[in-house]
Order: sequence, then C-alpha cells, then structure tokens
Amino acid sequence: MNPEISFIVVNFNGLTHTRELLLSMQVHLQRVSCEIIVVDNGSRNNESIPLSEEFPEVINIRSEINLGFSGGNNIGIRASAGKYIMLINNDTLLCDSSVSELVKMLESDSSIGAVSPKIHFISPPGTIQFAGFTEMTCITLRNRGVGYNEYDRGQYNTPAETASTHGAAMMVKREVIEKIGYMPEIYFLYYEELDWCTKMKEFGYKLMYQPAALIIHKESQSTGSDSYLKRYYLTRNRLLFARRNRKGIVRLLAIVYQLLVADIKLIMLSLVKGRKDLVMATLRGIYGYFMLNKGSAK
Repeated sequence: MNPEISFIVVNFNGLTHTRELLLSMQVHLQRVSCEIIVVDNGSRNNESIPLSEEFPEVINIRSEINLGFSGGNNIGIRASAGKYIMLINNDTLLCDSSVSELVKMLESDSSIGAVSPKIHFISPPGTIQFAGFTEMTCITLRNRGVGYNEYDRGQYNTPAETASTHGAAMMVKREVIEKIGYMPEIYFLYYEELDWCTKMKEFGYKLMYQPAALIIHKESQSTGSDSYLKRYYLTRNRLLFARRNRKGIVRLLAIVYQLLVADIKLIMLSLVKGRKDLVMATLRGIYGYFMLNKGSAK
C-alpha cells in the first residue's frame, strides 16, 4: 500500500541539519502514513552512507553532482509513491505531527493545489517567518511575507489563500505535478518555487496557508546571509522569472527595472558597505542571465 505522504529532503553538505530533521521526524511521524526520501545532492562526501546507516527506514538517493534545489527535489519526487508530496528543507524541524493538517486542507477542496504551514524562525523562538505571501508586483517583482519577523500571538491563525507557498515547506498533490510538470530546474537555486506556484495558478489551482501546521526553520544555513552565492542567483533569477512569467511590455519593463533600478541600487549599497564580492556577484548574475539559453528560459 502506498504511503499517504512522501517527504522529500534535499541534502547538500548538510549532514548535521539533515540528521536533526530526521530525528524530529522519527519522534513526530510515528502515526503518519509516510515515506521519507533524502536526496544527497552532490555533497563533497557521500552523506547518504552515514544517513543510511543511522536511518535504514529512510530512502536515501545519491546524486554525484549538485543539481540544485529543484533538480534535487525532482529526483525525490520521481522516486516517491505518496499521494501528497511534502518538500521540506533539511534545515527545518518538526515540533509535532501537525503536518497532517496540510493533508486535510488539500483533501477539503479539489481546487487547492499546494499548501504551506506556518513557519517559525528557530531564533528568537516564536518569531514568524511565513504566514502567507502577498501577490508579487508586475514590474518591480516585489512581494511581502505576511507576519514576517513578528512575534506569533496567534494573529495569523486563520487559514488563508496565499500568492505562493514557501519553498522550505510545501505540500503538493501528486495529481497537480502530473498535470503541470516538475519543478523548473533552470533556476538551480531561488525562485523555482515561485515559478512553479505561478504555473499552478495558471492551471486554476489555489495555494493555501494552513496555520494549524507548524514547522521550525533554521534559515539560510547552507548559503549564508547575503553571501556571494545567494546574491548571484537572486540577481540572475529575478530576471529569469520576469522573462518566463511576464508578457509583452510588462515583461520588458520588469527586466529593465531590475537592470537599471534594482541591480544598480544593490551595487551601490554593496560598495558603501565595502562588499566588493557582492558587487561582482550582482554583475555576474546579470551576465549569467544573458548567457542562459533563451529557448530553455521561456
């Protein structure tokens, strides 16, 4: 009998974090019909080996090369058998079995394609990272995280539709993936879940936030805060997102805005802070965007 939920965890040089997540799953998923798939996504050392030894019940898959966030998740999705696919970052923790509330929400309405739980930062405790997203603006490509950095007093305890789910923890119906396709791999890192969510909405699906479920997120443990890698991919992929998800004059204006306003501002702020590495990352992100194959970026 197939499991109800397939948890997909992508690991990249993150053995300690992945182990802590799996330990939390051992405690809180005992009564949940599920399988757990860990994709070791080109870690320097084959971390699937120690994980297999400690967690023999987990399906461990090794990719010899790093295929990025979307590529790693797609490997796990293809190997999964569950009716519902739960993509969950390796730097998160379960604090209870409330992920089952996500299943209930998906089953409550055939038009719901995906759902994310409430997400707390690990520190300070009780601080909200995610309670939904506002719609992204057409040209500036900006949105707002509902409740971001607020202390959780229960002010966002009502389920609500969200403009997009959160890549750190999102549950998707298998039938949705079969209809719209896998997560786009061209992004490699950042913006892939936004693109995916945009496609779900184009197919008529609703995206939901379910506060009855809670996940703890350690946030950016793998790429760091304002790192070269993060700046490069954010710069490149904002432009890529505009090219793939905007049309006509709006697409042109969105790309021009990123190049002549947003990216120039980032470069100036980085110079003021003495972060020449981030200046170079921004410039290389722009260059990387123009070097992408235009056919595959559509």
